[in-house]
Amino acid sequence: MAENKTKPTEVSVDDFIAAVEPQSKREDAKVLDALFQKVTGLKPTMWGPTIIGYGSYYYKYESGREGRSLRTGFSPRKAKHSLYLMGGYCDDITAKHRDDALTRLGKHSTGKSCLYINKLADVDLDVLEEMIRKDWETMNRIYPED
Repeated sequence: MAENKTKPTEVSVDDFIAAVEPQSKREDAKVLDALFQKVTGLKPTMWGPTIIGYGSYYYKYESGREGRSLRTGFSPRKAKHSLYLMGGYCDDITAKHRDDALTRLGKHSTGKSCLYINKLADVDLDVLEEMIRKDWETMNRIYPED
C-alpha cells in the first residue's frame, strides 16, 4: 500500500508564511491563518512543503487504504489559495450547506474537496468563516479525535 506523501513537518508556519510571494498572497495567508486558528482553536502545522494544516484525522477506506491527514487547512499558492474543506465531501448535509454558502461567498472556484480563491478581497470573509466552521464541525463529528 502506498504511503501518504503529505505528512506533518517541523517547518515553522510563521517562517513559511513570511516567505510567501507575492506580498499580497503573504498578507492573505496571515488573514487565513488567523481565521483558521479562530475557528479551530488550534495552532497550525506544516503538512508537506506548502500546506498549513489544523488538526488531523485518521481514515481507513473499505479498500484497506488508511492514513492520517489534516482536518482542514490551506495553501497560499501563487495562482490561487487552496482551502481544504473536507466536511462537505464527507457529509451530504454539509455539502448542501456549502453549496448555499458558495452562492454568497464571492469569486471562487471549487475542486472535489478544495475551495480556490484568488485573493481574499474577492470573497465575503464572514461567509468563508461560516464555511470553515461548518466543515470543521462535520469533520469532528465524523472523525472524532483518536
